[in-house]
Amino acid sequence: MANPIKQLAGETAVYGLSTILARIINFLFVPFYTRLLTTESYGVVAEFMAYIAVLQVVLVLGMETGCFRFANKENANPKVVYSNALALVSGVSMAFLALMVAFSGTFSAWLGYAGYESCIIYMGGILAMDSVTAILFAKLRQEHKALRFAALKTVKIITETAVNILLFFPFVSFCAGKASAAGVPVECLGPDDVWLLHFVSPAPDFSYVIFAIFVSCLVCMLLFVPSLLKFSFEFDGKLLRQMLLYSVPLMVAALPGVVNDFLDRILFRFFDTSADAWRSSVGIYQAAVKLSVIMSLFIQMFRFAAEPFFFQRARDKGSKELYAKVMEYFTAFCGLVFLGVILYIDVISLVLGKDFREGIGIVPIMLLSYMLLGMLFNVSMWYKLSGKTSMAIYITVAGLAVTAVVNIVFMPLYSYWAAAAAHLASYAVMFVISAALGQRHYPIPYRWGRISFIFIGMGIFYALSLVAARHLFIGADFADGLCAMVLKLAFNTLLVVAYCAYSYFLLKPGGRRQAPGHDKK
Repeated sequence: MANPIKQLAGETAVYGLSTILARIINFLFVPFYTRLLTTESYGVVAEFMAYIAVLQVVLVLGMETGCFRFANKENANPKVVYSNALALVSGVSMAFLALMVAFSGTFSAWLGYAGYESCIIYMGGILAMDSVTAILFAKLRQEHKALRFAALKTVKIITETAVNILLFFPFVSFCAGKASAAGVPVECLGPDDVWLLHFVSPAPDFSYVIFAIFVSCLVCMLLFVPSLLKFSFEFDGKLLRQMLLYSVPLMVAALPGVVNDFLDRILFRFFDTSADAWRSSVGIYQAAVKLSVIMSLFIQMFRFAAEPFFFQRARDKGSKELYAKVMEYFTAFCGLVFLGVILYIDVISLVLGKDFREGIGIVPIMLLSYMLLGMLFNVSMWYKLSGKTSMAIYITVAGLAVTAVVNIVFMPLYSYWAAAAAHLASYAVMFVISAALGQRHYPIPYRWGRISFIFIGMGIFYALSLVAARHLFIGADFADGLCAMVLKLAFNTLLVVAYCAYSYFLLKPGGRRQAPGHDKK
């Protein structure tokens, strides 16, 4: 069992190289975004990202997981599988892009962004190119070409970073080829001085971020052209129908899931406590969510490696016991991430501009939400492995209903606090439902006792930090705030080390034993 877990951990690390880089760079730009953009403009970025996330699920049609399923069947021809998927997704994506170009003016006016038609076109291009490359990246994952996967993702990230720097910082003026303009802020120059002003606004706003993503997607697509030219397409109509019957339910199931993740950004427009400042609320909320990036980062890394891993191990003896063990290690590491962020939040929060820091209180809620989302991915593998993908629809619709109700009822009263609480409640409901159905249809011997003790340990160490902060590091004896902060961080570091030791002894072979039947229910 050790070797498969080591393989999974190794591939998770490689896939994580690019994912970590993307999230770290994205996170490093947060201080600039929250200082160079207003809360309203940053809120518009979050709104556009919500639309992109939801629509991409539709355009990919669930074919990523469908490819893994059919390419790993006995006597399967992976080349034909990926040919079918690529042809279908490419056709749908190009049709969507044409629609966005044709009606960019209508869509921008309807959203209240008249004059920003180019952003609608950029969004269409981002979605079309990302959908096509999603299948190509899935093929790399299937072939265990993790290094090539990471390299291409890294180039994409570097491109987005370079364009952001070019736009947001003064030396963008070098684009005009006029050395005399160097050092002059872009908003002081006209369209004839800087050619980029034909594509974005003169002053920094949300269009800068969207354009940078568009350029990075274009570069990534171009990097795949040599592979596409060598690709020998082999179409199989019968196989495509089978893939659609398997994959479309996954897409339909994933759609409520992604809508669930981003619905709050859309609902702010209609239900925020301040109708006139809803974009500002979205911006503050989005900035606070960014502080939870480490948890979502690890989950994304894990998902890239775990999904093909679970399918490839499905026929192995003892595979279910292996899945249960993976769940324990995953949960324990998520607990470490939770404590690592929360116990150093005083320092981490400084990355945000002052106007954005009022939303920091929701960070613990979002961290727990993402942790439950990762655990949900683990317990939801049962319907993918058993072929009962239609069950995913009921699970995710239940979660979406919880999200909608909590946001609609409480957002007019509590704004982004309601949005964070809705995430936690929704993921908790989906986790419980999926785990219960999994034990009936594809039982995996999860040891819930050990998993529960991981959460208990998290709660104890977090509580110790709160008690110490209130009674030991704040008071007359610590008039020097810097001294108090250093002592607090040192104490919290000891708590993190203690949690690591606690988790090690809890999960090591021969560790804590439960009463008969307690863990193997």
